[in-house]
This record gives sequence, structure tokens and C-alpha cells, in this order.
Amino acid sequence: MDIKVANRLLATEEYYFSKKLREIDAMNKSGAQVINLGIGSPDLPPHPDVIKVLNEESAKATTHGYQSYKGSPVLRQAMADWYARYYHVQLDAERDILPLIGSKEGIVHICMTYLQAGDEALVPNPGYPAYTSAVRLTEATIVPYELCAENQWLPDLEALEKRDLSKVKLMWINYPHMPTGALATYDLFERVIAFGRKHNILICHDNPYSFILNDKPMSIFSVPGAMDVAIELNSLSKSSNMAGWRVGMLVAHPDRIAEIMRFKSNMDSGMFLPLQLAAAVALQLEATWYTQLNEEYGIRRKKVEAIMDLLGCTYDPQQVGLFVWARIPDDATDCYAVTDDVLDKAHVFITPGGIFGSSGNRYIRISLCAKTEVLDQAIERIKTIR
Repeated sequence: MDIKVANRLLATEEYYFSKKLREIDAMNKSGAQVINLGIGSPDLPPHPDVIKVLNEESAKATTHGYQSYKGSPVLRQAMADWYARYYHVQLDAERDILPLIGSKEGIVHICMTYLQAGDEALVPNPGYPAYTSAVRLTEATIVPYELCAENQWLPDLEALEKRDLSKVKLMWINYPHMPTGALATYDLFERVIAFGRKHNILICHDNPYSFILNDKPMSIFSVPGAMDVAIELNSLSKSSNMAGWRVGMLVAHPDRIAEIMRFKSNMDSGMFLPLQLAAAVALQLEATWYTQLNEEYGIRRKKVEAIMDLLGCTYDPQQVGLFVWARIPDDATDCYAVTDDVLDKAHVFITPGGIFGSSGNRYIRISLCAKTEVLDQAIERIKTIR
């Protein structure tokens, strides 16, 4: 049969890591034993209390049915309390919060709810590839905006003001920024909210990294009036070591929640209740949980910085988040040449910055999601080729 895919998929390629993992798997089958330092999938477990609640609730006969499309009230209240405690943002648990099956799901929901052919969306370059993919699936037009080290990887709103913004419907921002680890400022959030209000652009802030190696978590909703202009996505994947559990949240004005629910309710039938109740426990943990997590990541970051030093790369030691982002040497061809060389010769996989956009072509990224002994092995392997 000759069944063609829909036009919306013609320009959408398979996710880079999906393809690369197959290549690594083939290398491993041939005996290579590749060390994977590319993906930000936490290798540490959730808190024991979280797993305990999941086990206890899963054993009950009453917790296995379909759930509310808006999620458990217990989880929504835990999310609201979490925002109040750490971001100093007051939310209505009933009206302002929509639990998600992972915040990546929310990226697609937002784009599918608001974008269509003829619309435009501002997307950071470099930036998380899912923004580009989700916009492309809607058949809207991607308008990249450049980020650079000289501007601390923050958007140049003055430059954007000079563009034709008449067709722009939404703007993706993401701080702490992935892949660069840059932090936003309150001033930036104020200015981007004013920018969105002035041009009638929905500001979509993706915020999953705010607790990793960062002692001042910030929400865009700390800016007065942001609820009228912005949507924020958040996640337990990184901060609670629950990436495979797929628990995220969307925070927005109740009107936005209702609009997005029109799409989401046709895509799923709610999250497994024991998982939601366990996630609520994760959100209620003491601040020492984040302190201990970051102590471990701090040790690992020193190891990753040692790898970057061996590769002759330069980096900002003040960056935060789950990765180290570094500029490759001037005499290197590009990021792909560097990462392919390390993979081929040392059997260590690191991420080329170019997959995050053209502004990442002179950069590479290494994940902190590997134990110190694994990072030590990577260091020894790379020493042999440098």
C-alpha cells in the first residue's frame, strides 16, 4: 500500500535523540559500551515517600478507573501550595492549574490550541527542539529569535520590536534556559510581559529547570498582570527525579485553561490516580530534598567541567540546570565534528549544540545525569584521545 503521511509531517523529522540512541544501541551490540552523557534523564530515584505512596495507592481496588480531565484536587492543591512556597505565587488550585502527562505534552497542547496555518510563533535559537516541532505540526510559521552569549542568552526585545509582529500569536521562552543554563531576571520577565501585552502575543514560559543548581527559583507569574498574558509549564521530571512518571503542570488564566482543555480532553483520559497522589507527596517534600539533590549535581558538574577542559571548550561556571553548555575551540570544524570524534574514538556520547538551532553550532552540551564513577570513566577515555 502507498499511504502517504500528512503534509504536516513532511518537514518534521524524528527526534534527534531517538535516532542517536538507535546508533548507540548498535554500537553497544558490537561491544563498544558507549557512555551516554547526552540526555537529561535523571538517574537518581524519587524520594522513598513518593514511591511508598505509589505502591500503597496502587494496591487499592478503588484507584484504577478513569480520572478527571483536570486532575485530582489533591494534586492541584499540592501544585498550588508548591508555587506559593517556592515561587511566592498565589494560585487558585481549582481554576489556574491543569496537570499534564509531562510538560512536553503541554507544549503540543498549547500550539495545537492556538496556532494554525498563517499564524507565526517566536521560537528561541538555540532552544528546546520540541518548540519548533510542535509549531511545525500546527502548520504555523516558525520565526526564530536569536540568543547569544554576549546578551547572556536573553531575548533582544528591542530587536524583535523592529520586526513585523502582526502575525505572531505566541512566543516561547524558557528560563533557566535549556540548553545554555542561563538565568532570567525579574526585569526580563517584566519586559517580556509588557512586550506580549503590547503586541497581543501569548507568552509561553517553559520552566522545568528552576530548582537544579539554582537557589532562587522564579516563575513568570511573579510579575503583576502576567496571568493575563502568559502561560507557564512546569514539571516534576528534573526537580523530583520523576522523568518517566510523566507529571507536569500548566498554569494559566482560567480562560486559557478552558481553551486548552478543549484540545487536551480529546487526547487523553486523565493520569493514573496513584501516580497523581504520589506526585502530590513529591511536591510537599522539605527544601532539604532540593539541597541534597543539588549537592550531588554540584559534584558531578565539576567532573563535567573537567571533560570540557580536556576538550578545550570554554563555559560559564555560573550556568544552572541539568547540563553544562560550552563553546568548542575556534579551530574545531563544528559541534558535530567534535561530538562524532568523541563518540567514535572514546565511545562517549555528548550532545552537539546545533540540534538546538543554528546559534548552537559552536557549542556542545553534557548532561549531569550520570554517576561520578561513570563521569570518571568518561574522563579517562577522553584523555586517551586528547
